[in-house]
Amino acid sequence: MLDERKTAILRAVVQEYIGTGQPVGSTHISQAHEVHVSSATVRNEMAVLEQEGYLAQPHTSAGRVPTDKGYRFFVDHLTQPGRLDDVKVGQVREFFDGAHGRLEELLARTSQLVAGLTNYASVVLGPTVERAAVKSVQLVSLSPRATLAVAVLSNGQVESQQIETFDDVLESTLLAASAALQGAAVGRQLLEVQSPSTGDASVDELCRSALEALRTKGPDDPVFLGGVSSMAAAFDAVDVVRQVLHTLEQQFLVVTLVQDVLDRGLSVAIGAEHGVEPLANCSVVVAPVVVDGQSMGTVGVLGPTRMDYPQALATVEVVSDRLGRRLGEG
Repeated sequence: MLDERKTAILRAVVQEYIGTGQPVGSTHISQAHEVHVSSATVRNEMAVLEQEGYLAQPHTSAGRVPTDKGYRFFVDHLTQPGRLDDVKVGQVREFFDGAHGRLEELLARTSQLVAGLTNYASVVLGPTVERAAVKSVQLVSLSPRATLAVAVLSNGQVESQQIETFDDVLESTLLAASAALQGAAVGRQLLEVQSPSTGDASVDELCRSALEALRTKGPDDPVFLGGVSSMAAAFDAVDVVRQVLHTLEQQFLVVTLVQDVLDRGLSVAIGAEHGVEPLANCSVVVAPVVVDGQSMGTVGVLGPTRMDYPQALATVEVVSDRLGRRLGEG
């Protein structure tokens, strides 16, 4: 554990570098708030911090910059809980108060909201169909041998699949199957629903076909990215920008990255910690979207390792909370 003086110096270096992106010198740090020692003393302490892996010196004559280890110490021990200013809190409130329409549209617009609040790339993962409970099920006749199965889910999503039958479906069979499915499915996840047994073979077969169709596997996790172009301005090296943008185009990789961070119980993964080599110069800040005690998605930001961690943490926390409440309202 670092002593109080080294802690104050490391905090000052990280905060200055986050703000400027330029290597930080000892003279500047000696004038910082909470650092009350000479520049010579600061220089000596910064050399120790470098030896211990918290700082690095890009060039011999340059100041120092934080390493991933330095950022990790900053996040775990030095940051005060971030707080969004009143203007941004108002933006979030106004956005969700006026949010209407389909789930996909809400998630896409939420990703743009987070990107605008942070000036980083945003990642919003929606709830999968498998995790959502059924609110209602209905069977609609399209033709004598074509039926549309429609399920409205608790996450706001509407699943619909067409069923083809060999024989004509009677109106009475359709109504009976709809009622049976409604009784068996409401309040349960689609994968948990048992096909009802009514004693009528044609009704039972239609119920079984409807459930099988509605469980047809769609995209594993709806993922929406916002503010990706802002990442180009975050790095000086063109090859780094190219690597980052190319990686963000790979949806599966982004989903895996975010879920892995959450699975490890982290809210912040810094640099190489997340294990995605092309994003080694980036950090990820995430918060789960919780509805009725269940995780139904994720809100996150991805930016350079010198991102403003307190503000990023505050943003994903506020937005994920409001999104969870909005999904809970259906």
